[in-house]
Amino acid sequence: MRVAFFVNDVATEVDEYTTTRLAMAAARAGHETWYVGVGDVELGDGDGRLYAQAHAAELETGATLETFMKRVKERKPQRIVMDDLDALFLRNESLMDLQDRPWASSLGVIFGQILKARGVTVVNDPMSLVRATSKLYLEEFPEKIRPRSLVTRDPEAIRRFIATSGHSVVKPLYGAKGRNVFMVKDEQEPNLAQITEAVLEDGYAIVQEFVDGGENGDARIFLLDGKVLECQGEQAAFRRVPTGTDLRANISTGGRSAPLEIGDLEMGIVDAMSAKLVADGMFFVGIDVVGDKVVEINAESPGGMQSVERLYDLDVCPAVIDALERRAGSTS
Repeated sequence: MRVAFFVNDVATEVDEYTTTRLAMAAARAGHETWYVGVGDVELGDGDGRLYAQAHAAELETGATLETFMKRVKERKPQRIVMDDLDALFLRNESLMDLQDRPWASSLGVIFGQILKARGVTVVNDPMSLVRATSKLYLEEFPEKIRPRSLVTRDPEAIRRFIATSGHSVVKPLYGAKGRNVFMVKDEQEPNLAQITEAVLEDGYAIVQEFVDGGENGDARIFLLDGKVLECQGEQAAFRRVPTGTDLRANISTGGRSAPLEIGDLEMGIVDAMSAKLVADGMFFVGIDVVGDKVVEINAESPGGMQSVERLYDLDVCPAVIDALERRAGSTS
């Protein structure tokens, strides 16, 4: 299989992240593996094909995550024909480019759409990712598995929602890594105006009722083709626990990871989401669960495999690559 991992910028890739682990798994399995940055693509003059100045991801004997990524960055880019790929794994985070490189933000799904139309297996499905990068995507799933919520740019509507719902979470509709996520006890919150202003600077706000148990963090569960990702009897899931007084459990805000045993409640949530995720081409996603509710769907470059590996001493990335190979083979 010829597979490329599409990232924001090869030079800024971090060796510890999930994308590196997936690329290493692909190379270890003998697949021709490449890294392509958002700014590395070219539409061919005359032939209409997509080309890329790509970095080869080759696995050398004794390679670690650090040395693997270092060599990827050091290798001289090679011009490849992206139309000839078997699979393109979209691992760029459009929200990371939205402010500093707005020209780059939408190009992952655009190039992905072009290549999908030309027979390349593209995951996650680029058409569905257009919706899934927004927290509005969660609203397409059954009410029973998601919190009551409001999407608005009206500060007064936010105040009314909190007055009705009480303890709530206010955050940007397009946001990541815990930025501008606020917990509000009630409409009497003295900083509500400032909180609302800060969130609305990023566009629309989404306000969710606070789910009981949220103070203890959330569960990150990885799904592959609509089912819990499993490898050697272990399930790829963990609990993210906040530290100190910060109620945000996101690892990037200082939260820590802890083991999680998936029970009937979590499996019921997965069952309620599975058919739609598969229909939408959501091949590899992470869902964040608090209590009996999904508070977020991570469909664009879901991360956290380092926590799974650390907690269970298990690399589940080969299972993802095996599934990708089967998917690409079925469409070739």
